[in-house]
Amino acid sequence: MKKPSKNMYRGILIFSFLAVNAMIIFGLSSVLGFLNSGADKSSIFHSGKRNETSYRPKIVWDTSNYEGRKMESPNLQKIERDYLHSWQVRNFALNHLSQDGIADYFTDSARVNLLKNVEFNKKTGVVIKSTSLHHQPKLNFYSTDGQLVSFTDENVVTYQESFLNEELIATSVDTSRFEVLMLLEDGYWRVRHMVREEAQQTQAPRKPAISTWKIRDGKLYWWKEEFKLKGVNYYPKDGAWDTFGLHFSPEEIDQDLQIISQLGLNTIRIFLQYEDFGKEHVLPEKLEKLATLLDLADKHSLKVIVTLFDFYGDYSVTDWNFTYAHARQITRHFKDHSAILAWDLKNEPDLDFDSRGKIRILNWLKHLSREVKQADPNHLVTIGWAKPQNASLLQENMDLLSFHYYGKPEALSGELKNLRKKVQKPLILEEFGLSSYKGFWDPFGNTEEDQQEYYAAMNEVLEEEQLYSLFWTLYDFKEIPNSVVGKQVWRKAKQKHFGVIDAQGIPKASFRVIHKQ
Repeated sequence: MKKPSKNMYRGILIFSFLAVNAMIIFGLSSVLGFLNSGADKSSIFHSGKRNETSYRPKIVWDTSNYEGRKMESPNLQKIERDYLHSWQVRNFALNHLSQDGIADYFTDSARVNLLKNVEFNKKTGVVIKSTSLHHQPKLNFYSTDGQLVSFTDENVVTYQESFLNEELIATSVDTSRFEVLMLLEDGYWRVRHMVREEAQQTQAPRKPAISTWKIRDGKLYWWKEEFKLKGVNYYPKDGAWDTFGLHFSPEEIDQDLQIISQLGLNTIRIFLQYEDFGKEHVLPEKLEKLATLLDLADKHSLKVIVTLFDFYGDYSVTDWNFTYAHARQITRHFKDHSAILAWDLKNEPDLDFDSRGKIRILNWLKHLSREVKQADPNHLVTIGWAKPQNASLLQENMDLLSFHYYGKPEALSGELKNLRKKVQKPLILEEFGLSSYKGFWDPFGNTEEDQQEYYAAMNEVLEEEQLYSLFWTLYDFKEIPNSVVGKQVWRKAKQKHFGVIDAQGIPKASFRVIHKQ
């Protein structure tokens, strides 16, 4: 066997030396590039505490009457940024029992109690998950040298979950007032003094909303006449679960809405996906597409139930401010649009009770309803519950009580009887329908004739019960996204065939039943 030559050893050593040096140079250049990029000192530890979008409660300043030098807008923005981040750091510390960022946002004296709380909670197994939702700071003083500011933060709404040894032991909602003093140090505003005082709620007077929608004696009225809601859950034929995506076509939607109107229906229900619409920074192009659809609905004298947060399932306390900012932007933008009937806050949130926690989800929905009603007092609010027995949940926060039902027509009256014992507000059967798929993946499924009989039977029950309703759905679909029912082909096959018009645009037998209503 031939031994390796000296030249080969020399070559290996030279190559290794060059490789090691290249790695060192690359590492140094990455660090220098990071430091020269303007990134803040905290992001190198992946804490993101200086990120402008990391904490987004609703905040409204009152700078109408204060002492000291004039408050410049850029300085107020910096004060607001660091003040909100001090809340974020505090929440992070009590949630993760960490001291990360505390020294960046609190002065030496102010951080003492917070650090004591963190250490005490470590020893006792207590974890606090919390967030603030509303702030109304009133500026009191801004020093001549621009190094000190004091303000009173009114109506601070906080939500808190308390855990002991990983078990949820309490939840609370609190409205408080804080006296705050902040100092400018090293280019950042730090909290020097923040004392919670006795809770006080002061609200600026608001003009009463002039809404065309009224609820009276368990019925829905538009102007002075009862609005006998009868509609359909709508996706375009080529836009299943993606109405506002790349295939958005005003011409196609216009034709579909004409068909819906000719069917004798007066309402459509549509769906907005949280991530698709830009999360906490709602995308202008999505708002434009939604406006186009709403304008077309107006053209065909159709009202619209707009469902928010489709496919959203996080609900974590740290995410609440992002979701509320999302909802405020959309509902405020369309608060005066005449086509909107109601905002549906979430589609089937009760399906997430087991995995995400019923108490947390209900609290998220309760606060979301308040955010939406404040942003848009002109339109109604509902929740699309998956199960009829859950339609009574949060009824005090709702205008309309909506539920979904895919059971047998003859059993619906019993469900309604039980539900009406608990509620007084208008009920909406927001989803019902039957798939007409019978084939290889479901040999015992239903045919188009079965679907026709189902709608005929459901129509009798709906008429007898005088129940508002929207069926699922207008079209059969050629493709179903994995996010809807998973990758299983047998589940997709069934989901594709709920329409009353097939994927080629030909009306099915059930279409004629809907048309005769």
